[in-house]
Amino acid sequence: MQSNEEVLQSLPSDSRLAGRTAIVTGSTSGIGEAIARVLAASGAEVVVSGRDVSRADAVVAAISASGGTAHAIPADLSGSYVQLRDFAAEATAVLGGHVDILVNNAGVYPVVPTSMLTDEDLDTVLATNIRAPHVLVAEIAPAMAERGVGAIVNIGSWMGRVGIPAGAAYTASKAALEQMTRTWAAEFGPSGVNVNTVSPGATATPGNAAAADALAEMAKGTIAGIPVRPVDIAFGVRFLVSDEAPYAHGTILDIDGGIANARLG
Repeated sequence: MQSNEEVLQSLPSDSRLAGRTAIVTGSTSGIGEAIARVLAASGAEVVVSGRDVSRADAVVAAISASGGTAHAIPADLSGSYVQLRDFAAEATAVLGGHVDILVNNAGVYPVVPTSMLTDEDLDTVLATNIRAPHVLVAEIAPAMAERGVGAIVNIGSWMGRVGIPAGAAYTASKAALEQMTRTWAAEFGPSGVNVNTVSPGATATPGNAAAADALAEMAKGTIAGIPVRPVDIAFGVRFLVSDEAPYAHGTILDIDGGIANARLG
């Protein structure tokens, strides 16, 4: 099987998202970067965002080198409500005044015993994983609904539906995001906006490279047998925002190697 980077380096270009604009939060590495690069390869004009300006620029450069169009807008989604709304406004302006696709990918994931989670980390989890998607949808979805077209994809986690002995705040935040998906689907779907979630399994990213052995062990009992690649998540997102998924509303698409729904032993 090809590595994540090998697949991203050899993405074929197509026009299924041509003319569409997209914001992908937390897209300077890992799952978010893969999503940005896959959407751009299919013709979308993408805003790449994250806290690290140099990494955002690097993703934009990779997209541009492959013939795509992207813009780097730094953003700390754990910031204030004003900062979140300013980011939404700036990204919308850069994209020509309208957003067709919003991918709420940015997230923090401290999976530690409850007594070890600091107050600061708890605040960051709630701000980044729940508050930021809520504010961005509030800022962007009404304009989609007014135009009668748009797609929102939230990135969840298999841990949002499976009890594990750590990470209560993180897993609760992903469960909340799944429920917000269902509510937003009911709220905005009748106006032409598709809202769905992609739920990854144990995924190998730069952010969890130090836990590579634990990820491998976690994936060992799954049908796939190995950790998910970020690009596999990106392909699921691309499907849900394309014209191939007009009847997907409030869907939770598991791309997890089978970890949430099946066991081999």
